[in-house]
Amino acid sequence: MAARKDIDGSASVPALYGAELRYQREAAGRTLQETVEGSFYGVSLLSEIERGTRRMPLDLARHVDQLLSTDGFFERRCEDVRRAKRSGHAEYFERVLEAERHARTIEQWSPTLIPGLLQTEAYVRALFKAERPLEAREETDAKVHARLARAELFGADRTAPEYWVVLHEVLLRQTVVPPDRMAEQLDHIAALMRSDRIFTQVLPWNAGAHPLMLGNAMILDFSDAPPLVYVESQHHGSTLDDPALVKRYQRSYDLLRAAALPPEASLALIEQAAEDFRNGKYENRLERGSLA
Repeated sequence: MAARKDIDGSASVPALYGAELRYQREAAGRTLQETVEGSFYGVSLLSEIERGTRRMPLDLARHVDQLLSTDGFFERRCEDVRRAKRSGHAEYFERVLEAERHARTIEQWSPTLIPGLLQTEAYVRALFKAERPLEAREETDAKVHARLARAELFGADRTAPEYWVVLHEVLLRQTVVPPDRMAEQLDHIAALMRSDRIFTQVLPWNAGAHPLMLGNAMILDFSDAPPLVYVESQHHGSTLDDPALVKRYQRSYDLLRAAALPPEASLALIEQAAEDFRNGKYENRLERGSLA
């Protein structure tokens, strides 16, 4: 049996929360398995919450409070943990930020921009500055660094989730940053594909009618928790966990994937687009002078 690791509650708010959870559970004479019985969650999730590495779902917090007779403590303190974990990210994104680090699979459709997990620094910064051109540099820097940190998911020293993304072909031609930076962005995606870190398919611009035409979607599946769907607009995002609705999104994504080019053809298209940017095929609107 592996040695039981002590929890340093002074390390962070999530660690303090987890340490208190373990204390209350053990004081009540409950095992991890006994504590999750009657909930929709697994032992591994609860164990990681106790170690301060995962957030406590609200429904699980209520379950634990009732089981351990802790008078609503864990439900009340959930918000403290969420605030501590979402630094640099929008409040509505907090559940996904936690979930994607522990997902078994992530499936994403991005019709209007390259998704955050794949963005380079130049691309991220351009998006933030376009939305908030007068924002202080240090505030933008914090957001940029927070988003780039999400890509540590694909680090070679860890087991990453299976990540499958479908990109619209328009994204391969859209000059969000200067051409050399667009080439860098596409090279980054191609490198992840070639190193077998991600699966990418491109939906051709002339594919016609297809599923999920009305917006983006991220579908996350777990080994120890129910699946989630995340959808987002400019200033708002929603996490959906209704089983019937999640299944509908999963089916739509499967149909979309069937309409897209296979990974090998998609990789060739991405690499060709990167070369086109390097060779000046696309006009650099970002450096073009005024027409006045």
